[in-house]
Amino acid sequence: MRMLMLSLAAAGLMAGCAAPVDPGPGNPSDGAPTQCRADQYRYLIGRNRSEIPPTPAGQTWRVACTTCPVTMDYNPNRLNIFYDEATGVIRRVECG
Repeated sequence: MRMLMLSLAAAGLMAGCAAPVDPGPGNPSDGAPTQCRADQYRYLIGRNRSEIPPTPAGQTWRVACTTCPVTMDYNPNRLNIFYDEATGVIRRVECG
């Protein structure tokens, strides 16, 4: 029984040394670059949607209000910019 307890304790200690879980695209934990370059456009959050620059050549952007229907397909290369419909203020900038 004691050997079982020691084995379980050792397994618990080793599990604590596991590598951190990747938060996935669009959610960088430390400001790391993202596939859709969302980190470069997060400065838009809190600004009016009229300040959104033109979509750069070769990139895919989707601009929609936070309550507007959008397709649920996931594209890690697409930049999504969501704004409040009533105020026009940008609320989220993320990949997907």
